[in-house]
Amino acid sequence: MNDYLKVVYNETERPYTDYPEKLCNYLFNYFKMQKDDIFLEAGCGRGEFIKCFHKLGLNVQGVDISNEVLEYLPDLSITICDIEKKGLPYADESFDIIYSKSLIEHFYYPEVYFQESLRVLKNGGKLISLVPDWEVNYKIYFDDYTHRTPFTKYSLEEIYKIHGFREVEVFKFRQLPIVWRYPYLNNICKLISPFIPLRTKNKFFRWSRELILVGCGYK
Repeated sequence: MNDYLKVVYNETERPYTDYPEKLCNYLFNYFKMQKDDIFLEAGCGRGEFIKCFHKLGLNVQGVDISNEVLEYLPDLSITICDIEKKGLPYADESFDIIYSKSLIEHFYYPEVYFQESLRVLKNGGKLISLVPDWEVNYKIYFDDYTHRTPFTKYSLEEIYKIHGFREVEVFKFRQLPIVWRYPYLNNICKLISPFIPLRTKNKFFRWSRELILVGCGYK
């Protein structure tokens, strides 16, 4: 069977861009990360984000289910593990930050991930999760057949709180760097989004239409 990364994230369909660097810089500043924070990316995939966080000075480690990840990240500390079955393969209170993007919607039991994240975070550590917003993306959500658990703003808040995280924040987020700089442009995106084809290949139009959720909670 073909590997998920090489099919879904092949370089023809999803070429490398400077977007991961822009997003990592934004999140680094928004969540007030500090250089030398011990950082884990769960579901690190091709490594575009973990590499950027490493460049920003974080002490990074990664975990993923796919052995193919080792080909993309030969110089970083990466562990291969099925989180749902075996948990996070780290000692209690190991990390300042745990981060994932487009991961928890692939779990049948995301509760395991939240329990394990709370365990391996240090006191005061933060869990940051980026996930598709079901309310906006439901028509195309299962274009990826490995999606298992949809999240709304309310369900993402609840799963954080139920598993003991405090100061929980969840907000809707448009993946357009120009909107981060000029938030008023969100209003224009809202106006044009009904006229954008669901499965457009143009990332500017796609991200004008789609929203993700950004969640954060503290141990």
